[in-house]
Amino acid sequence: MQTLIELGADRGAPELDRLRPPTPRWGRAVALLLMCALLAAAAPPARLPALTGPVLPERAVLFGAGPLLLVADPGVDPPTLAAYDPVAPLRTARWRVDVPPAAGWSAEASGDLVLVTERDPVRQVVATTARSARTGEPRWRRPDRVYAAGDGAVAVTEVRSVADPGRRIEGVVHGVDLATGATRWSVPVPSTAVLIALPGPPGRVLVLRDDGLARLYDVRNGAVRGVGRLPPADYAPDNPQVIGEHLVLRHPVPGGDELLGYDLPTLSVRWRAPAPGGEVTIRGCQGLLCGADRRDRWALDPVTGERVWTWPGGAAWRAVPGARGGGPQLLLRGERDGRRDLVAVAGRVAPRVVGVLPGGTRDCRAVAAVLACRDSAGRLTVWPTPAAERT
Repeated sequence: MQTLIELGADRGAPELDRLRPPTPRWGRAVALLLMCALLAAAAPPARLPALTGPVLPERAVLFGAGPLLLVADPGVDPPTLAAYDPVAPLRTARWRVDVPPAAGWSAEASGDLVLVTERDPVRQVVATTARSARTGEPRWRRPDRVYAAGDGAVAVTEVRSVADPGRRIEGVVHGVDLATGATRWSVPVPSTAVLIALPGPPGRVLVLRDDGLARLYDVRNGAVRGVGRLPPADYAPDNPQVIGEHLVLRHPVPGGDELLGYDLPTLSVRWRAPAPGGEVTIRGCQGLLCGADRRDRWALDPVTGERVWTWPGGAAWRAVPGARGGGPQLLLRGERDGRRDLVAVAGRVAPRVVGVLPGGTRDCRAVAAVLACRDSAGRLTVWPTPAAERT
């Protein structure tokens, strides 16, 4: 079943003055043409069709892995994991399989596999199971966290911290054979570190130790492809950020914070720029570094550090989780009357509103080229975001 969500015509189009001075006949045609062009340029986007699926159990967990939309249901015995094609009718899952009990799940796609990570009630990793993206059948299982990295994968042990699970790794980084799940190579981590998988083949991972020593490894054989030392910072999975062949780090300096841009794989400094004070979030979006501080959203060119656009007040919008890998960033903001949510997209050009969701929409995730949520009735619903692809 398809449901059309009306975007409305009360956004974007300029208001026309009620009273205008007389206009000569020859000028009326010109004015009409100008008005039509202005209205066409500022008209609200076309309405977005929504695909609706089954009503999801309240405890169901919605997440994505590459092109697949996944729904885990821990409320049945045994729990189930279902995969949907988010750009096809949602009446029937592509596959549905039984899975081991867990309190939470996340997943990444790697070739023809889906790497499904299971977590316990305090969000610690229980295991990662590699499943066929086509059938959901298990191929292998490891008792650690496995990250997809280009055309390979690595396995790590996360620091046992209830407050910040996943922010640090410890012990050893293992290169994983995707066909069997076996360890191909290993590199020890003397203290704790942050691991960042770089996009695209050849598979590479950056291991950044607490003391600032950074090494870039080839996931095929563990060979070191780059070495550098970064200044002290709050190292975490979201800091630094890797955008293409560039790395951007936010770190403290006297009187505030600074953003540093590095080239990869040399890890040489390319540019410096002051960072807004207070809490700042940064992430890659369509080849740019998109950031948000307490008030605004903005984007920098990771090659030069120059600001590409600024969105005053954009921090009032909340980012939709999911869609890693440098794609456009989807943002939501509820209207004051609670009857609808506005959807905006940030990417190569300044953010803009691209659609409207009905009130009561929740648990949204960005998956492939769609926005997947529960509607007010709890139904699985997806909205394509074609405007995001054109930014």
